[in-house]
Amino acid sequence: MGTHSTYTRGLHEVADGIFAYLQPDGGWGWSNAGLVRGDGSSLLVDTLFDLALTAEMLETMAPVTGTAPVSTLVNTHANGDHCYGNQLVAGGERGGSVEVIASAASAAEMEELPPAALAAMMRAEFDPLTDRYLDDAFGPFTFEGIEPPRIDRTFSDRLEVEVAGRRAELLEVGPAHTAGDVLVHLPDDGVVFCGDILFIEGTPIVWDGPIANWLAACDRIIDMGCDVIVPGHGPLTDAAGVERVADYLRFVTTEATARHAAGMSAADAARDIDLGAYSDWLDAERIAINVDTVYGELDPGHTSPGVIDLFRQMAALKYR
Repeated sequence: MGTHSTYTRGLHEVADGIFAYLQPDGGWGWSNAGLVRGDGSSLLVDTLFDLALTAEMLETMAPVTGTAPVSTLVNTHANGDHCYGNQLVAGGERGGSVEVIASAASAAEMEELPPAALAAMMRAEFDPLTDRYLDDAFGPFTFEGIEPPRIDRTFSDRLEVEVAGRRAELLEVGPAHTAGDVLVHLPDDGVVFCGDILFIEGTPIVWDGPIANWLAACDRIIDMGCDVIVPGHGPLTDAAGVERVADYLRFVTTEATARHAAGMSAADAARDIDLGAYSDWLDAERIAINVDTVYGELDPGHTSPGVIDLFRQMAALKYR
């Protein structure tokens, strides 16, 4: 686990007419997307964190979408790095009649966390360490002028869609990473786009939980037996990579539970845990959020700190 894969930015054909758009290094905001070309139209899986990145991605995809324009966009979840570029696909000169699909839980979460809120957070000043952390994580991106993502169709549990002869199963596996995580499974092609159920060589971040749902989602991915597994962040992976994500989640649960039983606060527990083999994963300081989520599962009366306080804790861990 001490080495990191070398992979390149851009569009990669991973199966016949199926593409992954990858963005190293897979850290905060550097997410992956996907494209499925059908007979005369295409399905897009996710957009990117800001308009410039999404425009670049769409230009890269133009040799494919020029003859098979995007007719369907699926957002795997509500985090902005997977949906803030929607307006470039769902409207304007690139758009046309594009149907945008997300789980009902994700659509609701998008309304609760508009792009303007992140733009305001980046304009605010907190303490020097937190400001440094936020700038390192989100400084490369521009959040001004982004419209809230438009969703045309929502579903719960499962939805099958066909785009010009290509069949896709949309499987809701959240709440886990967020409230409404969705897998996009192409059963006829042996490919699955996993959104942020998978961070490969980077640290998963459990915003919602329960972790048991996330572990069940990992089992579901493995049981699909896909040849190609596309994570939300990081390089392409296989069943062993999925199992490593599950191992990390089990590790966090065990370590946090022991410290909760010993009476430690969540913040103290996050500082105390020796990450061992996971210490060289990107954004290892996310342990602060993950421990706090476990504490919330163990104790319904647990009060989580606000988002800024959690970023403050992560900053302290990262720069200590």
